[in-house]
Amino acid sequence: PKDEVAFHEVGAVDSIVDIVGTAICMDYMGIAKVFGSKVNTGSGYVRCAHGLMMVPAPATAELLKSFPIYKAGAEKELTTPTGAAVISTLAEYSDSLPFSADKIAYGAGTMDLEIPNVLRIYLGEWHGNEQKKFLLETNIDDMNPQIYGYLYERLLSAGALDVWTSPIYMKKNRPANTLSLLVDGDHRDACVEIVMKETSTIGIRVFQLDDRIEAQRSIETVKTKYGDIRCKISRYLGETVSASPEYEDCKEIAKRTQIPLKLVQQEAIQSYISNR
Repeated sequence: PKDEVAFHEVGAVDSIVDIVGTAICMDYMGIAKVFGSKVNTGSGYVRCAHGLMMVPAPATAELLKSFPIYKAGAEKELTTPTGAAVISTLAEYSDSLPFSADKIAYGAGTMDLEIPNVLRIYLGEWHGNEQKKFLLETNIDDMNPQIYGYLYERLLSAGALDVWTSPIYMKKNRPANTLSLLVDGDHRDACVEIVMKETSTIGIRVFQLDDRIEAQRSIETVKTKYGDIRCKISRYLGETVSASPEYEDCKEIAKRTQIPLKLVQQEAIQSYISNR
């Protein structure tokens, strides 16, 4: 409730303008994500209502507990509680720029320091953590094979991009499987937890992939003499490279008409080619 809000030492007009102005700017520009580098808090001491305090001030230190900080360049307070509140609330730490910048802007402070007293902001389009792809693998030789089907369903529901197993031989010539799954950064931890809880493994190998080349995919419905069938269309560099009839559509038609499934699939492909 607003009547319980106490600004204490940040009750000055400039602090309120900083916070409200930042919120208005974020909304006006449609900023969806903010990243921040390490925060230079400065060093030395600062005088406040409670007397002489070490830098960073207690409020600043508390607000930046989960954000990397450092001190360099001046024995002054370089990060105020207001600035710490803004960055700790809005920003996620990143040790490098996670996107290509379209614009760069600077804001200068009033203090004369040995280092540039400026804040630099990059504006650009961020494509999300899904750009980072991970391959997770583990070898399993002592699990009930009935579990795999259930495991696949859970992993795909949790956001895995693909899941598969490969037969291998382990020590003592024991038949086993390598469980592999492709996952993005947003869903990696959830999938790791499922694998650790649902399987008999005691460890998972994690490989970060440099890149994943993908075709553009779409669903198109083709009309055949048996009925409408959806097809998965893949395009690369603007050219159609694959057309795959939807299995469930073809199966339903095959069961209803007693026509062999392969003929229904062939008819769907032929109809797509004829109508391109």
